[in-house]
Amino acid sequence: MNNTPSLHPASAAAQPNPGKTPSRRVTDAPTRMFHWLFALCFVGAYATADGEHWRLLHVTLGYTMAGLLGFRVLYGIFGPRTSGLGLLWRKLAGAPAWLRALPQAASVTQINWRQGQNLLMALAVVLLLALVAPLTLSGYATYNDWGSALGGDWMEEVHEFFGNALLVVVLAHVALIAGLSVLRRKNQALPMLTGRVEGNGPDLAPKNRAWLAALLLIAALAFGVWQWQQSPNGWIASGTPGERQQQRDDD
Repeated sequence: MNNTPSLHPASAAAQPNPGKTPSRRVTDAPTRMFHWLFALCFVGAYATADGEHWRLLHVTLGYTMAGLLGFRVLYGIFGPRTSGLGLLWRKLAGAPAWLRALPQAASVTQINWRQGQNLLMALAVVLLLALVAPLTLSGYATYNDWGSALGGDWMEEVHEFFGNALLVVVLAHVALIAGLSVLRRKNQALPMLTGRVEGNGPDLAPKNRAWLAALLLIAALAFGVWQWQQSPNGWIASGTPGERQQQRDDD
């Protein structure tokens, strides 16, 4: 007779898996999809900023960034608490108290460095979102030659200023992630890929909402295809600069 005890299916499911590290979800799929689409659009837009040959692709990526910003604002208002914009403001609201506590600390070890790191991270995210609106508006004005109505290329310079300002914030954000990864000896960018961090406890983002992330990706790709179809030459312009200018005027 087999005396080996058998586990009820419910009991077996409750047993921990020794080969799997426990983790919990901290970021849902729509937030992660927005992050990486936004990053790719900015890199592509910045790389094509100086070439008239790639002008339509540059404009398409810029408009996509504006659309992504609109999605992020709406999702931050109507989405789950973990993706809410209020969470960023609450972190930034603690900055005055943290700064006042610095001179009162008896030693460096008594400073709440983790709160300071979270403040810098929240500040970088807020600046990234805040710079997109003037960057897109100045880019739209430049593309439609609004600046020439008042004389000079000042609108193009404004657009370039905001583009470089956004680049500085992006590089600072990446440097902060890299620095924290070294200090904490853990890849701080990984949760924005997987949505999870190691450790026990409940998921901070209970629902992943992969369907919404898929819709966001489809919308971004559909807009790119639509822009490509609207242009006789696709995303890559051809002809002389004067001919391309005439083509924009005809459009």
